[in-house]
Amino acid sequence: MKVLITGATGLIGNQLTQSLLEIGVKVNYLTTSKEKIVNREDYKGFYWNPSKNEIDTAAFNEVTAIIHLVGATIAKRWTKQYKQTILDSRVGTANLLFDTLQHIDHTITHFISASGISVYPSDKSKLYTEDDPDVANTFLGDVVVAWEKAADQFKSLGMRVAKVRTGVVFAEGEGAFEKIKKPIEKGFGAPLGSGEQWISWIHLEDIAGCYVHILKHGFQGVYNAVAPNPVTNKNLTFKIAAALDKNIWLPNVPSFVLKIVLGEMASLVLESQLVSSKKIVSAGYNFHFINPNYLVKKLI
Repeated sequence: MKVLITGATGLIGNQLTQSLLEIGVKVNYLTTSKEKIVNREDYKGFYWNPSKNEIDTAAFNEVTAIIHLVGATIAKRWTKQYKQTILDSRVGTANLLFDTLQHIDHTITHFISASGISVYPSDKSKLYTEDDPDVANTFLGDVVVAWEKAADQFKSLGMRVAKVRTGVVFAEGEGAFEKIKKPIEKGFGAPLGSGEQWISWIHLEDIAGCYVHILKHGFQGVYNAVAPNPVTNKNLTFKIAAALDKNIWLPNVPSFVLKIVLGEMASLVLESQLVSSKKIVSAGYNFHFINPNYLVKKLI
């Protein structure tokens, strides 16, 4: 089997590529940097420039599935211009893939797209499943709706389409966990806002594992990629502090302060999504990281 990955050199893409190569799946990947192009038998890079609608169609040769991960980070201040970058990097790139496949011969039957749990409205008590029709009336809610619509168009090409609504990805030394850990490590940690907002997290190895599982079994539809045991911001803060042998002595950081400092991006740490993993578990995926206590000890 050979797959084509967009965003292969990012946090999730790197882990997924490694996981696929380990089980004998060959990987083609698209990159905007010619310096990152590698040409091995099992791992080949191809150039594309979505802003100019340029793509090397050799990337699709012998490929049976596309895993679309590319997307500009949301952890950067949301100016009007950068909001457009966030949207275009997800939707515009999907459109380029779709338009290209309409005009070439190919063997692709499966399109798997990243998505986000930020589509669900913020709520401290409601448990969201993939069937929930509610959509957040927020910038990120709008992004996810457009993102998934861009993925669904591949059905018109006769492909199975899967959309992976990803939770907060935790990894050692980088990403969201590191940003939470740093102030605690320096003795200035505190819960954010009420601290009661839910974090539906997933370990890096498990998000890659979910993609591999969906690919291997040819699944389609929407899947929440979150660990079975979400944790509140306050609970996680105290777990990390205990693991670091630090005291939490500061009061909660008020929501209005975070909104002043971060602007609209404060929603990333203040909104609450309590999300179910039942569907992916019922589909046979076995999570490696389930217990938040074990997770924290593993990542410290």
